[in-house]
Amino acid sequence: MRLTHDTPLFPLQQGRITRQAHVDLPEGTFEEEFARNGFFGRTTHLYRTHPTTAWTRIEGPLRPHSYDLNQLPPQVAEAMFGSVEPAFAPVCLLHNDDVALHWVTPGPMDFFYRNADGDDVYYIHAGGGRLETVFGNLDYTKGDYLVLPRGTTYRFLPSEGEQRYLLIESFSEVSIPDRNQLGPNALFDPAMIDVPVLAPVDDTPKEWAVHIKRENAITKVFYPFNPCDVVGWKGDLTVWRINVKDIRPILSARYHLPPSAHSTFIARNFVICSFLPRPFEEEEGAMRVPFYHSNIDYDEVLFYSDGHFFSREGIGPGMMTWHPQGIHHGPHPKAIPASRQKDRTDEVAVMVDTWRPLKATTAAGLVENQEYWASWK
Repeated sequence: MRLTHDTPLFPLQQGRITRQAHVDLPEGTFEEEFARNGFFGRTTHLYRTHPTTAWTRIEGPLRPHSYDLNQLPPQVAEAMFGSVEPAFAPVCLLHNDDVALHWVTPGPMDFFYRNADGDDVYYIHAGGGRLETVFGNLDYTKGDYLVLPRGTTYRFLPSEGEQRYLLIESFSEVSIPDRNQLGPNALFDPAMIDVPVLAPVDDTPKEWAVHIKRENAITKVFYPFNPCDVVGWKGDLTVWRINVKDIRPILSARYHLPPSAHSTFIARNFVICSFLPRPFEEEEGAMRVPFYHSNIDYDEVLFYSDGHFFSREGIGPGMMTWHPQGIHHGPHPKAIPASRQKDRTDEVAVMVDTWRPLKATTAAGLVENQEYWASWK
């Protein structure tokens, strides 16, 4: 018989193990998940006598990274493309050929914007306002995901107060993962999705501008009329919104589920997950914090929006971590005992797992905590 990647080899086992992963670990051991394809592929659990992050020093470029986006100075608001508009200047932080992560602090836009390079997924970390699009208007607030297909003409009209958005730019179509045996209403009922509503547009006779991004360069196209002059539309491709409060996490009282159980959006070679408030696992012996792993096939980015992220110390709202594939990460030393003192998490965080390695920009380096790698000591 010829073995393929799908040919199961289990059960194979050696030494001291637990029969159920993430439950009742052998005394004095730390579990590491060694797995392919994120948490979907072939997997072995290794039971070690020391945490895999108990290093004393790291030499070389492969290390965990942490960024405090709250400290990003205004003068760094340079778009990834050439032309900088103060009202809308995404700052690119991490990127590869499939996805780019940006920090956006928009003001009222007197022009429209169109991304010809990819779909735009915004997570509203702070602020709110009105989004004007060719499909109509959509009010948005903190905790909203806004999904805008490639080629959509839009602009932000923020309300008063601080505006801070995470922009996940996808160079392939963004969609919802198949929920399989959980059914079509798991995580969120499609009825919870909101779409824009057509309304009369400002028809002031003046020159209106559309800034189109293509291959990271801006072309400005001008019209003598409002470019959102749509009076009707029909179809199944449009802008849409879902708030994290309308997402209901998948739970298990007896088993710590992997991050893939919290997938919200998928695209080519990356996935977006939402970590939201939920009860901790109840059964005695069940792990309550993420298990140690090294992301064999994925880079992992976590943006922390609200609450206390239970597996990390020294992390607060507006901060972001990046754990490249190949180096271990897992709960900080104090996280395991601390998880036993609470009944539930209060975190709100957005995770982006990418198949291709990410690259950091100069802007990200300006707000990096250079000693983050040592925080597991």
